Amino acid sequence: MFHKILVANRGEIALRVIRACKELGIRTVAVHSTVDSESLHVKLADESICIGPAPSIDSYLNIKAIISAAEVTDADGIHPGYGFLAENAEFAEICANCGITFIGPTPENMRLMGDKIRARQTVTEAGVPILPGTKDAVSSIDQAKQVAAEIGYPVIIKATAGGGGRGMKVVHSPASLPNAFAAARSEAKAGFGNPEVYIEKFCENPRHVEIQILADQHGNVIHLGERDCSIQRRHQKLLEEAPCPVLSPELREKMGACAVAAAKAVGYSSVGTMEFLLDRHHNFYFMEMNTRVQVEHPVTEMVTGIDIIKEQIRSAAGLKLRYEQADIVISGHAIECRINAEHPFKFTPSPGRIDGYHPPGGLGVRVDSAVYDQYTVLPHYDSMVAKLIVHADNRDEAIQRMARALDEYIIGGIRTTIMLHQRIMGNKEFREGTVDTSFMEKLVL
Repeated sequence: MFHKILVANRGEIALRVIRACKELGIRTVAVHSTVDSESLHVKLADESICIGPAPSIDSYLNIKAIISAAEVTDADGIHPGYGFLAENAEFAEICANCGITFIGPTPENMRLMGDKIRARQTVTEAGVPILPGTKDAVSSIDQAKQVAAEIGYPVIIKATAGGGGRGMKVVHSPASLPNAFAAARSEAKAGFGNPEVYIEKFCENPRHVEIQILADQHGNVIHLGERDCSIQRRHQKLLEEAPCPVLSPELREKMGACAVAAAKAVGYSSVGTMEFLLDRHHNFYFMEMNTRVQVEHPVTEMVTGIDIIKEQIRSAAGLKLRYEQADIVISGHAIECRINAEHPFKFTPSPGRIDGYHPPGGLGVRVDSAVYDQYTVLPHYDSMVAKLIVHADNRDEAIQRMARALDEYIIGGIRTTIMLHQRIMGNKEFREGTVDTSFMEKLVL
């Protein structure tokens, strides 16, 4: 097991990792930018070290500074959290070359599953269903026209190295294809340094369902059930729940088996997530794999009782999984609301000093956050200030508990999305569990 882990991140995920390490008896090192010196993860780590000025490129993405911090503090592991360097294969390789364990999958895993075309090919060979689409990158508009005509409109253009909705364009007719194709390539080049795109059939108004994977370095792979992440805006998730309200036990078993098969096909180790689209007929299709811990992992922890971060650390240390698939039991229902420092309906940023802070409590309520009263939410980083998670015996009770917890949550001085989530909790379609990825477009704000 590790004796000291450097957490190469900030905010609630850095604090989440520090808590797991403390419970495992592992010392921690927090890195921080100059403007993050008063952050909670810095205060609660055993050691801290400044790695650069406010811009991420000069601090949390500064590989040289992070490696130097690990060497100076004698850390034998680096946990990247999510975002920043979490899926950077080059960073993982540099860690290995410096004798430091990257707490995540191998660089080969990240490169394979980060290349959407290769990922599609790999999971197809493992028997996982995918949407009709190109096997290779589409390099010209003439080729794009031919492919789209063969697949049938609507189609979606995606960046091969993409994620988070960048380099992604939905096309409903031949007339709009040229502009969409050019825009997708331009966004892909700007966002990922790679202009390559591919085309697949667009699945209209699906549910977004993902399967949580645990895997060790000894070939053992299991899944922890699914999360429904259908409520999102511009491909950015706002709310997640587990289990998915519309999955039957048979479909859950089938999707889980496909996710495990795909992970085994790439020789995956560490935690990860297989993401699927579920259409209105309950057909599912592989979309992508996230080779890291995800923001929404707490809902899975709440319904399984398994600490995913601890299992990720144990896997990186070379230990075998402590669980078999038969050990995994889904208990009750959990919901997570992402609380962002944004106008609740305009979604414009709202950084600033928090003046009055009172998190909700009570049975089945969990708050993952690194903010506190008089803390300043900075404009330099992601706007999420907290994750509010609730767990109850069933979905109806979980919704009521979340509504109650949102009513209790006080974050003064800035605008937050608490009011948006209150609106969602009272929405008839959400309460009936019939939402899909078009929900936010139809929600009356």
